[in-house]
Amino acid sequence: MRLWGWYFLASNLFAFLLFGLDKRRAKKRAWRIPERTLLFAAFIGGAAGSLFGMLLFRHKIRKPLFYLGVPTLLIMQCALCYLCLGR
Repeated sequence: MRLWGWYFLASNLFAFLLFGLDKRRAKKRAWRIPERTLLFAAFIGGAAGSLFGMLLFRHKIRKPLFYLGVPTLLIMQCALCYLCLGR
């Protein structure tokens, strides 16, 4: 796997874990991860992990910024990969 592949794997795993951690903290009423951090993790390449985390943990699925923004970022990242890596 090339460097970009490892980057996307790591960023998606990181984003997925952030959503899981934030959901866990929400249940315990503990200090939370800021929404902008969750969205930034999706923006930098972790949109698939963010979406999977949202659905699996049922976290942030009612907020339009997340249920519209994260899938949009995923589509944009997939299109960018398609354009950059060849057809």
